[in-house]
Amino acid sequence: MLDDAVPAPNVPVGSYAMAVRTGDLLFVSGHGAFEDGHPMHTGRLGKTMTTEQGARAAEAVMLNLLATIRAELGDLSSVAKVVKVVVFVNSAPDFTEQHVVANGATDLLAKAFGDAGRSARSAVGVASLPFGFAVEIEAVVQIGTSDVRAPSDS
Repeated sequence: MLDDAVPAPNVPVGSYAMAVRTGDLLFVSGHGAFEDGHPMHTGRLGKTMTTEQGARAAEAVMLNLLATIRAELGDLSSVAKVVKVVVFVNSAPDFTEQHVVANGATDLLAKAFGDAGRSARSAVGVASLPFGFAVEIEAVVQIGTSDVRAPSDS
């Protein structure tokens, strides 16, 4: 899988939990990309960054988010389904390719988890993000495999 690419998990940078589990769902707080404790992939899409750079930033953020999931669950094999992903993109007023930037994150999930990584998704342009991040991502993940069922034929 991609375990070698997933970095060590980050610590919260405020007064919140990195993830909260309720039942078989794990709600993962908004993440940016850090490397050695320092923000990376900062800038504004459509002004200081290209769409391609934004997609790479989204992939890096998703790797950081997966680090939190792995820390919470012990390993990534406990992920039954990625339910929802929200991608916030630090955007210039006329930038309209937030959905393409978000593909950097959701393409990674599809590669990592197959169909279980294909989630519902929102891509939202925002005026700014903490630390000047280009991308912030939050997610909801279903845990375990016993509750995953195919749709019934009835």
